[in-house]
Parts: sequence; structure tokens; C-alpha cells
Amino acid sequence: MIVKDVISYLEELAPLNYAEDFDNVGLLVGNKQTEVSGVLVTLDTLEAVIDEAIEKNCNLIVSFHPIIFKGLKKITGKSYVERTVLKAIKNDIAIYAIHTALDNALKGVNDIICNTLGLTNKKILIPQKGTIKKLTTYIPTKNAEALRAELFKAGAGNIGNYDNCSFNTEGIGTYKGNENSDPQIGKKGELHKEEETQISVTFNKHVESKILSSLFEHHPYEEVAFEVTSLENYNQNIGIGMVGNLEKNQETKAFLQFVKKKMNVSCLKHSKLIKEEVSKIAVLGGSGSFAIAAAKAADADVLITSDLKYHDFFSAENDIILADIGHYESEQFTKNFLVDYLSKKITNFAVVLSTTNTNPVKYL
Repeated sequence: MIVKDVISYLEELAPLNYAEDFDNVGLLVGNKQTEVSGVLVTLDTLEAVIDEAIEKNCNLIVSFHPIIFKGLKKITGKSYVERTVLKAIKNDIAIYAIHTALDNALKGVNDIICNTLGLTNKKILIPQKGTIKKLTTYIPTKNAEALRAELFKAGAGNIGNYDNCSFNTEGIGTYKGNENSDPQIGKKGELHKEEETQISVTFNKHVESKILSSLFEHHPYEEVAFEVTSLENYNQNIGIGMVGNLEKNQETKAFLQFVKKKMNVSCLKHSKLIKEEVSKIAVLGGSGSFAIAAAKAADADVLITSDLKYHDFFSAENDIILADIGHYESEQFTKNFLVDYLSKKITNFAVVLSTTNTNPVKYL
């Protein structure tokens, strides 16, 4: 198995199309064609993690956070980023970062937090916009059913809990090929009328190339008439943060103690406890101050996130309880999840959980 194969499994889980624009995800160091000896999964890639990969004979590191975030103009070893990249290159170790692609995945970072806390009725807190596309094409009616089946197989027509979704309109199509044409139906130079079906299907943008390849392969016309448009609809299965419900109401202080225990944190910062009991919980792994308004709009009793500044806590405005559990702490179970996921996909070499604690924040 080569690096490219492992990447295909990761991007099946978390397509890079849905990573945030500011992010730097994907293969950061290394060659996709390299044979893999082992995979080390970590939250952060540091020099110590490279050493661990060498020791454990892993030449691919799957990292949640990208070690290269801003552009590198020089690699001289002056910073921890440069030293890490240099050591990886010297030892032929590839580095792949998944970061906000997994943040925005339905079965990603925030789903992990929800499951850890036992939340039910989970929904995306901030759905992504502009990730759904629509294909419209025209085909002889006798070929329509077969083409629809192929488009569905390629990933079109999935809407929420439904699949094989399409809209179809019958009509008459006309065309006349010039002297260079080679029509599959009709004769060149003659106006042809054909009973056609207009097929419209929606799809997630990361499968567009598969959809179009299937269209061109299975459409009978020499020139395929089609349109692809981007929709403004929010994608309920792609987006950042989640909101869910506790199985039953919990007393507020008891719930925050429960969060500390389940998320394995030694301390927790929070805003004023304005409610005696809580039931609806919003979560956002990593820095989440931008989600305060969305959590309020979702009628959440609590938002669990990290990196809240002093003035962010004023934004609670007696409408919601804000709980900051720490950046590393909010994402710490991600690497365990990725190891479990990859281990089920890959059986011919080791997928190893990094034991290096990369949390730069210490507590007394």
C-alpha cells in the first residue's frame, strides 16, 4: 500500500473540499507514491513525534493539525516548524494533515465530543453553504433509467436520509449535426427530433468529477448537453460544530463536573451559571468563539469549546453558558478515532497511536 491509498481512505471520511479556506490540509511533506511501512496518528506533528515515527518504523504521519500552516520562505531549522519539516524530509517521513476537513465532517471531531458526552438527536451547528451542486442533462427517454442508475451509483441524488433522488421532465429535443459530426442517433446534416427526458440530480461537490465521468461514459450522444450549478442551500451533513440533547435534564454544576470527567480535563472555565438545569448542548472542538451566536440561535443551554477570551464570556449575555475546556482537551480523542477508523480499513501494516503528549499548555 502506498501513501496515496491511505489518503483515499482519509478523504473518504473527510473530503478536503470541505476544509476551511484558511486551512492547510492534505499531504504536506512526502510523495504519494511512497510505499507505506506504518502509520503514526497524532494530534500535532512535532520533532518528538518524528522521533517516535522513526522508532516505530512509521513513514507516514497522519496529523490532525498541520505543522505547516503559514507559508515557509526558508527551511533553515530556526523554528520548531522548520526543524520538524527538516527532520521529516531527512528521514523520508510523509506528513498528512486533516484538520478542518474533519472538523466539518458529519462523523468528525464534534461528533466524537457528542458521543463522549452521550448526546442524542445530533445536528450540525453551522452547516456549510455552497457545497451542494445540481446536474441537469437531457437524454433520450429510452436511456434515461439506465443513466439515472449510473449517476446514483456515482454519488448523485443523496439528500439527507434519502437516496436515488431526481426530478424528470419529458419533452422533445432537437439537433442537427454539421459535416464533422457523428451523431449516435439521427443523421448528420438532418434536423432530428427526439423524445427526451430532462434529468436533474443534486450532489455534494467533492464527487463532481465522478458524476461527470459517469455522465460522459453512459450518455449515448456524441455531444452531451448538461449544466452544473452551485446551490446556495446549506448542507445539513457538512459543517462545523454540533448540537444535541442529554438523555435527561442535568443539574448544571453536576453536568460541568461530568464534562470534566468525560473530557479528561483538570479545570474548566465557564460563564455565569444562569440555569439550574441543562438539556441542550452545543459543542465545537478547537477555537469556537465564532460559534456563540449560532449556539444561542440553536437554543443551546451550554456551548462547550475552547480558546475563549475574557470578552467572549460577556457574549453569553445571560442567554447561554459558555464552557472552555481547553484546545488540546477538546480534540484529544480525535487521534484515537482516526486509529480505529484506519485500522478497520488497513490490515497489512500497523496503524499506531502516538503516545507523545503534544499539548503545549501546562497546569499547576
